Amino acid sequence: MLVLYLDGLLSIAVLLLWIFCLIDVITTDESVCRNLSKIVWLLLVLFLPAIGSIAWLVAGRPQAAPDLPYKGNTGPAFPEYERPGRYVDPDPERDEAYLRSLRERAEEQRRAYRDKQQRELGEGDVS
Repeated sequence: MLVLYLDGLLSIAVLLLWIFCLIDVITTDESVCRNLSKIVWLLLVLFLPAIGSIAWLVAGRPQAAPDLPYKGNTGPAFPEYERPGRYVDPDPERDEAYLRSLRERAEEQRRAYRDKQQRELGEGDVS
Protein backbone atom coordinates (compact mmCIF):
# COMPACT_ATOMS: atom_id res chain seq x y z
CA MET A 1 0.00 0.00 0.00
CA LEU A 2 2.80 2.42 0.90
CA VAL A 3 4.59 1.59 -2.35
CA LEU A 4 1.53 2.57 -4.38
CA TYR A 5 1.19 5.80 -2.43
CA LEU A 6 4.85 6.74 -2.98
CA ASP A 7 4.61 5.74 -6.63
CA GLY A 8 1.62 8.06 -7.02
CA LEU A 9 3.45 10.95 -5.35
CA LEU A 10 6.47 10.40 -7.57
CA SER A 11 4.27 10.37 -10.66
CA ILE A 12 2.61 13.64 -9.63
CA ALA A 13 6.00 15.23 -8.92
CA VAL A 14 7.32 14.20 -12.36
CA LEU A 15 4.13 15.49 -14.00
CA LEU A 16 4.42 18.87 -12.26
CA LEU A 17 8.13 19.09 -13.13
CA TRP A 18 7.34 18.23 -16.75
CA ILE A 19 4.61 20.89 -17.01
CA PHE A 20 6.87 23.51 -15.42
CA CYS A 21 9.78 22.71 -17.75
CA LEU A 22 7.54 22.54 -20.82
CA ILE A 23 6.13 26.01 -20.10
CA ASP A 24 9.60 27.32 -19.25
CA VAL A 25 11.06 26.07 -22.55
CA ILE A 26 8.18 27.57 -24.52
CA THR A 27 8.43 30.99 -22.84
CA THR A 28 12.24 31.21 -22.91
CA ASP A 29 13.72 33.35 -25.66
CA GLU A 30 15.64 31.23 -28.16
CA SER A 31 18.70 33.46 -27.97
CA VAL A 32 19.28 32.62 -24.29
CA CYS A 33 18.83 28.82 -24.49
CA ARG A 34 22.06 27.06 -23.62
CA ASN A 35 23.76 24.13 -25.40
CA LEU A 36 20.93 23.21 -27.81
CA SER A 37 18.38 25.11 -29.87
CA LYS A 38 14.96 25.84 -28.41
CA ILE A 39 13.22 23.37 -30.73
CA VAL A 40 15.53 20.54 -29.67
CA TRP A 41 14.96 21.38 -25.98
CA LEU A 42 11.21 21.44 -26.56
CA LEU A 43 11.25 18.04 -28.25
CA LEU A 44 13.54 16.62 -25.56
CA VAL A 45 11.30 17.80 -22.72
CA LEU A 46 8.13 16.82 -24.60
CA PHE A 47 9.11 13.24 -25.45
CA LEU A 48 11.36 12.40 -22.48
CA PRO A 49 9.50 14.01 -19.56
CA ALA A 50 11.72 13.07 -16.61
CA ILE A 51 15.14 13.03 -18.28
CA GLY A 52 14.38 15.96 -20.59
CA SER A 53 13.06 18.11 -17.74
CA ILE A 54 16.09 17.50 -15.56
CA ALA A 55 18.42 18.09 -18.53
CA TRP A 56 16.64 21.38 -19.28
CA LEU A 57 17.04 22.57 -15.70
CA VAL A 58 20.71 21.60 -15.57
CA ALA A 59 22.00 22.34 -19.07
CA GLY A 60 19.46 24.32 -21.05
CA ARG A 61 17.75 26.86 -18.85
CA PRO A 62 19.32 30.33 -19.09
CA GLN A 63 21.33 31.43 -16.12
CA ALA A 64 19.89 34.54 -14.49
CA ALA A 65 22.08 37.62 -14.39
CA PRO A 66 23.27 38.24 -10.84
CA ASP A 67 21.80 41.74 -10.70
CA LEU A 68 18.37 40.73 -12.02
CA PRO A 69 16.60 38.57 -9.43
CA TYR A 70 14.02 37.11 -11.83
CA LYS A 71 13.51 36.70 -15.55
CA GLY A 72 10.88 39.45 -15.90
CA ASN A 73 12.96 42.17 -14.25
CA THR A 74 14.55 44.45 -16.82
CA GLY A 75 15.52 47.22 -14.43
CA PRO A 76 14.02 50.67 -14.13
CA ALA A 77 12.20 51.94 -17.19
CA PHE A 78 13.41 55.53 -16.73
CA PRO A 79 16.56 57.08 -15.34
CA GLU A 80 15.83 58.90 -12.10
CA TYR A 81 16.04 62.32 -13.72
CA GLU A 82 13.41 61.39 -16.36
CA ARG A 83 11.06 59.43 -14.10
CA PRO A 84 7.42 60.50 -14.49
CA GLY A 85 5.94 61.84 -11.29
CA ARG A 86 9.26 62.82 -9.74
CA TYR A 87 9.41 65.84 -7.43
CA VAL A 88 10.04 68.99 -9.44
CA ASP A 89 11.67 71.91 -7.65
CA PRO A 90 9.54 75.10 -7.87
CA ASP A 91 12.64 77.04 -8.94
CA PRO A 92 13.29 75.96 -12.58
CA GLU A 93 16.98 76.91 -12.40
CA ARG A 94 17.62 74.72 -9.35
CA ASP A 95 15.66 71.88 -10.93
CA GLU A 96 17.69 72.14 -14.15
CA ALA A 97 20.93 72.26 -12.14
CA TYR A 98 19.86 69.15 -10.24
CA LEU A 99 18.99 67.28 -13.44
CA ARG A 100 22.28 68.38 -15.01
CA SER A 101 24.22 67.06 -11.99
CA LEU A 102 22.39 63.73 -12.22
CA ARG A 103 23.19 63.42 -15.92
CA GLU A 104 26.85 64.30 -15.33
CA ARG A 105 27.12 61.77 -12.52
CA ALA A 106 25.50 59.06 -14.62
CA GLU A 107 27.82 59.83 -17.53
CA GLU A 108 30.86 59.74 -15.23
CA GLN A 109 29.76 56.33 -13.91
CA ARG A 110 29.32 55.05 -17.47
CA ARG A 111 32.74 56.39 -18.46
CA ALA A 112 34.39 54.77 -15.41
CA TYR A 113 32.71 51.46 -16.21
CA ARG A 114 33.85 51.59 -19.86
CA ASP A 115 37.40 52.42 -18.75
CA LYS A 116 37.37 49.51 -16.30
CA GLN A 117 36.12 47.15 -19.01
CA GLN A 118 38.82 48.36 -21.41
CA ARG A 119 41.54 47.85 -18.78
CA GLU A 120 40.29 44.32 -18.07
CA LEU A 121 40.18 43.49 -21.79
CA GLY A 122 43.64 44.99 -22.26
CA GLU A 123 45.09 42.91 -19.41
CA GLY A 124 43.54 39.77 -20.88
CA ASP A 125 45.16 40.36 -24.29
CA VAL A 126 48.69 40.74 -22.87
CA SER A 127 48.82 37.22 -21.35
